[in-house]
Amino acid sequence: MNRSHTTCNHLGEIIETIIFDVEWSELRISRNNSLTNSDWRFMSDQTPSQEWIDYRVFLRDLPQNFPDSANAAADAWNEYILPEGA
Repeated sequence: MNRSHTTCNHLGEIIETIIFDVEWSELRISRNNSLTNSDWRFMSDQTPSQEWIDYRVFLRDLPQNFPDSANAAADAWNEYILPEGA
């Protein structure tokens, strides 16, 4: 989940970058959407890669791994290398 917004001028030069705070409710909505959108990879006729298994564990564990900061959880998610085909 990307918390930053960058504004550029007409030449593509960065004017400013704003970092937004997120609430747990926003993070959970995005996380739940990502889990729902990847559910099909775990149907009985699919064989998910270990990368996908690890990614979904990472998403499910976000609240427990970052209990004090939704912003830290969002930043960790933003830095997570998504599995191929994400």
